[in-house]
This record gives sequence, structure tokens and C-alpha cells, in this order.
Amino acid sequence: GAIPPLVELLTCGTDVAKENTAGTLRNLAFEIYDNCMTIANAGAIPPLIQLLTSGTAVVKVMAAATLRELAYDNYDNQVTIAKAGAIPPLVELLTCGTDVAKENTAGTLRNLAFEIYDNCMTIANAGAIPPLIQLLTSGTAVVKVMAAATLRELAYDNYDNQVTIAKAGAIPPLV
Repeated sequence: GAIPPLVELLTCGTDVAKENTAGTLRNLAFEIYDNCMTIANAGAIPPLIQLLTSGTAVVKVMAAATLRELAYDNYDNQVTIAKAGAIPPLVELLTCGTDVAKENTAGTLRNLAFEIYDNCMTIANAGAIPPLIQLLTSGTAVVKVMAAATLRELAYDNYDNQVTIAKAGAIPPLV
């Protein structure tokens, strides 16, 4: 199949190849569970996480978007991505990435947080709550929606995060 050679390009291709490869993997993962598992099992998650910190701005966007799709409604990938160390570089992109990177990053964090308490706590402990709240007032319309959705997931059935989010000032921009 095409997926193993694509995964290899994530680590040894040019920046343009990495951008196109991550985009291709994102498209292959879009709402197809079997493809998401095949991509993850082919070893794509570690190099995608590496690209969050070492790639060009466009490569970072594509890596975040691909991780977002791999984590969507996929418990195994949510856990694997979090355990592989994606959360700290994703939180970093909330503050220093482009608007498109922030949108994809917030979406990825939302998908990682969905119904997984440990991921919610890891995301909060990595410092995601203040930049997410900042994005509620300073981001583009789409970024604001993604930030609100991520805060929703972090707060869902999680008293500690509910208190932290409220104390950090999220309520006024949400109202």
C-alpha cells in the first residue's frame, strides 16, 4: 500500500514533500477509521509530532491537521498520540503558530480531550487553558469556535478543569 512509503517521506523528504505527505495522510484519515488505524500502525504518529516543532509553518499546520484527523473519534489514536508526546508542542502552537495552525491545533486538542479524562488533565497541565481563553477574544472566527469547543471538552465531567477554566477568566468571553 501507499501508506508506509508516505510515512517514510515524513522523516526523509524535503519540506515540500513533508507538507504534501502530511496533507495526503490527513485526507486519507478523514472520517475513515480503518485508514486512521493503518496510518497510526505504520508509524506516522512520532514523525508527525516531530514536525510540530521542526517543520516549516505550513508543515506544522499539516502535521497538526493530520493528528487532528487521526484522533477524531478514535480512542486508540487519542491515547497513542497523547502518550507519544504531542500535547506540549500542540500547546506551544496555540501561542506561536499561524491562525490556521491555531485552528488545527485547537481542533487536535479537542479531539484528544474527547471523553478521555487523562488527556484532559495532561492538556490542562501542559498550560493549554490560558492560550485557549486568549483565542476566544483574539483569534479568527474559526479559531474562536475551536478554542470554545476545546474548552468544552476539557471541562466536560471534570471538576478540576471546570474550576481552572472559570478562574482563568473563560466565562466572560464565552457569554
